[in-house]
Amino acid sequence: MNVPVDHLDHRIRGGWTSSGAADAELPAHASRWLSARTGLTPRRTPVAPDSGLAVAESELPAQVRAVLGSIVGPEHVLVERADRLGRAGGLSYLDLLRRRGSGELPVPDAVVLPADPAQVQRVVEVCAEHGVGIVPFGGGTSVVGGVAALRGDKSSVVVLDLCRLDELVSVDPVSRLAVFQAGVVAPEAERLLAAHGLTLGHFPQSYERATLGGFAATRSSGQASAGYGRFEDMVEGVRLATPRGEWSVGVAPASAAGPDLRQLAVGSEGAFGVITEVTVRVRPAPVWQRYEGFVVDGFAGGAEVVRALAQASALGTVTRLSDPQETEVGLTLAGSWKMAALRGYLKARGIAEPCLLVIGWEGQTKHEMLLRRRSSLRFLGKAVRLGTAAGEVWRHGRFSGPRQRDALMDVGMCVETLETATYWSRLGELRTAVRDALVASLTTGERRPIVACHISHSYETGASLYFTTLVPRDLEDPVGQWRDAKAAASEAIVGLGTITHHHATGVDHAAYLPGEIGPLGVDVLRAVRRELDPDGVLNPGKLV
Repeated sequence: MNVPVDHLDHRIRGGWTSSGAADAELPAHASRWLSARTGLTPRRTPVAPDSGLAVAESELPAQVRAVLGSIVGPEHVLVERADRLGRAGGLSYLDLLRRRGSGELPVPDAVVLPADPAQVQRVVEVCAEHGVGIVPFGGGTSVVGGVAALRGDKSSVVVLDLCRLDELVSVDPVSRLAVFQAGVVAPEAERLLAAHGLTLGHFPQSYERATLGGFAATRSSGQASAGYGRFEDMVEGVRLATPRGEWSVGVAPASAAGPDLRQLAVGSEGAFGVITEVTVRVRPAPVWQRYEGFVVDGFAGGAEVVRALAQASALGTVTRLSDPQETEVGLTLAGSWKMAALRGYLKARGIAEPCLLVIGWEGQTKHEMLLRRRSSLRFLGKAVRLGTAAGEVWRHGRFSGPRQRDALMDVGMCVETLETATYWSRLGELRTAVRDALVASLTTGERRPIVACHISHSYETGASLYFTTLVPRDLEDPVGQWRDAKAAASEAIVGLGTITHHHATGVDHAAYLPGEIGPLGVDVLRAVRRELDPDGVLNPGKLV
């Protein structure tokens, strides 16, 4: 699609918004609470201007630049400082720290914007021929270094920005299939499907910026996974560009023709090829929705409720349990409840450790939706109902986390997330181990961390745990502060759960992959990578 480049401006400028500035200020009551709770001394720590960041001159050879320009058009090979900075890294806390002047930011030598899968294939072949590294880039929402412009052993590296691959290729309403180009952002995919009365139903917190190709490359999981499944459950086919040629997988809903190679392509993080098209399962868009809030007593008791729901196939489309710390943080920062009054109300009803449980149900008819709600309510026992008001507060703020992080970073907080998953029998042990590791690593002097956790993806056999950490930033070594904490948490996870449930491997988790899949498993992945990418140009330094 030949859209002018300035209409496709999704560059990263130091925060979730395109401007790099927080579009939500931290409320005064939240700042006071954080100061009392964590020892924060609020101070302005703004995003550094582009002129304050070190950016080396492009090392992309002129000959290669000319060949790439002949493929995509010279105007779609960008080497200006601002364009390269805008695709330098993702949106992790450490990425954003680097944009505030802490640490080195790897910057690509050029940004290439192909218009279609054929151009992507030609660009990949040219880069392989000339030994130029390639970093596929969708919405730039990776929080594990997945889109860092690492060179490996290459003298230059380009970012392959897929934003021009933004078309809905086809819809098969009979089979409930849709084919999208990889650069379609999630809200646009929903808009295009809505014209056909359909939905994908994939709503991760990165929804506003992330692309369908990125979802496939990282095995994404959305907030409505209980109702629609993880993204790999939705993928029916994948088209990739590799240095060895184009590769397409997926021809039927099920097959016994050897291992399912779709699942090799999904989650490959750009290391096996650049995803250019994804065929996904879609469903009729819901007509009726209802979100409600409940409070259960204690995380262990709440987890038992969620387990019972999962094992009875009675989960809502959304089923999310917050621990006491996340419940406190969420309600306090939102300012939508008077915490003292709420605690008194709950204590009178036997709730000593309030844990917020949000459940959302959907249906094509009101009767269908209410039947699903009734199925869930059978397992809620002594839970206190807060009604639809609490559910709607969560639903309307479900994508606000990244903006809240920008505001918190602006006043000097270290705020980051990590996630894992395990079987039900280990869930409590894993939560305790990770929480203890983070608290021990981040508690120093006057700094007192808040470590909050929730379950938002549940299965018959287990669930994910998603941790959010808040602590005043170490101004002397802010990068080391979080690196040490993340390492401690990762070590605590080993042996109890997976190193990542949905954030992917990237750079941050690569060292822990052998412990999870074994040395032989790593050798298998390396063999696949060598076969598809003999010269090692695809996303250097990621996955394996």
